[in-house]
Amino acid sequence: MKDAILRYDGREYALPVVEGSEGERAVDIANLRNDSGLITLDVGYQNTGSCKSAITFIDGDRGILRYRGYPIEELAELSTFPETAFLLIYGHLPSREERAVFSQRLTENSMIHEEMLRFFDGFPLTAHPMAILSTMVNALAVYYPRYFTDDWEVATFDLMAARLISKIRTIAAYSYKHSIGEPVVYPRHDLNYCANFLYMMFNSPVKPYDMDEDIVKALNALLILHADHEQNCSTSTVRLVGSSMVNLYSSICAGICALWGPLHGGANQQVIDMLEGIRDQGLTVRKCIEQAKDKNSRFRLFGFGHRVYKNYDPRARILKDKLDLLVRKFNVKEPLVDIALELEQAALTDDYFIERKLYPNVDFYSGILYRIMGIPSDMYTVLFAIGRLPGWIAQWKEMHDTLPFRIGRPRQVYTGETLRSYVPIDAR
Repeated sequence: MKDAILRYDGREYALPVVEGSEGERAVDIANLRNDSGLITLDVGYQNTGSCKSAITFIDGDRGILRYRGYPIEELAELSTFPETAFLLIYGHLPSREERAVFSQRLTENSMIHEEMLRFFDGFPLTAHPMAILSTMVNALAVYYPRYFTDDWEVATFDLMAARLISKIRTIAAYSYKHSIGEPVVYPRHDLNYCANFLYMMFNSPVKPYDMDEDIVKALNALLILHADHEQNCSTSTVRLVGSSMVNLYSSICAGICALWGPLHGGANQQVIDMLEGIRDQGLTVRKCIEQAKDKNSRFRLFGFGHRVYKNYDPRARILKDKLDLLVRKFNVKEPLVDIALELEQAALTDDYFIERKLYPNVDFYSGILYRIMGIPSDMYTVLFAIGRLPGWIAQWKEMHDTLPFRIGRPRQVYTGETLRSYVPIDAR
């Protein structure tokens, strides 16, 4: 592989070119500042590689997403969320023995410390579930204080990973029960991961929850599809915060806070808000399409196009099939679903959207699916966090496995005032 050559101020600097296993190429500028005094400027890190990673591969032009080499289509159809979590964290699909041990760890750690229930009592009923989730995850470091810093203790990490994956669904379900003023529902050891979450969310003494296998399968697929997505905002946050050697719980808490934003994990909630606006204002789908193409219009069409995918989002295809299945099975008569399906069809046949490759993305379908499941919109991002957790853990582990270990420290180009003298207030 040839070096890239940078010419500056009469000199040449050779910059190594690094190639990934799928042919991706990057210019290594690690020594650029020491050699030339220059740094690179890339606002928002849109074209900056912060690490080498063996976890997730994305080819946005071809619509490809793979976890550890496995196509997302195969995992969503054939795997389970706990198995995919194991794959992401440990790099391989579990053997029967490994799967049994991992499953047992999840079962044993599904409860949260009884004293932590007092935290829920302290939150107002109006508290957003993401605020509760981030607070409670960070609090795990208080109730389970044993974690490594300088030394890599494999058994301790294994326990922390399983504890987080198991307890996050319990915390999430408890936060929902608190918001509606109902008593918490303890997890059951005879239910699988997704069924257990739905049971804790919706079961009550007044109305026992009627578990449906296709709903469970749809949730399983949703969590798998969200499990990792390369170096996005929240994942990069987990890595950057974790690079200070802070514990895993606090690193994940930072990722949850980053995910909360409407430009990241809150995008599917924006889709539902958009659909409700269309319904409430009595807009036709054709009118929405025309407004979306008008640069002077204030209308924004959420759930179409993607920063990474310039082809059909592979996750969206999978969720579209799940959506069609549930709509048919339950004979769904929901105005928002009708609007969404009509909007999808109109966009897919409109030249403006076709030419710009503005296809429905994962957020367009996930919000509608959650609505059919009965999950309230302020819980959508929480579900995203549950799904993304294994990826965050895997990225945190990979960073700690990589030597030499370095704390994240981005640079900047200073544009402020030059040197000036202080003037006392009486003389100003």
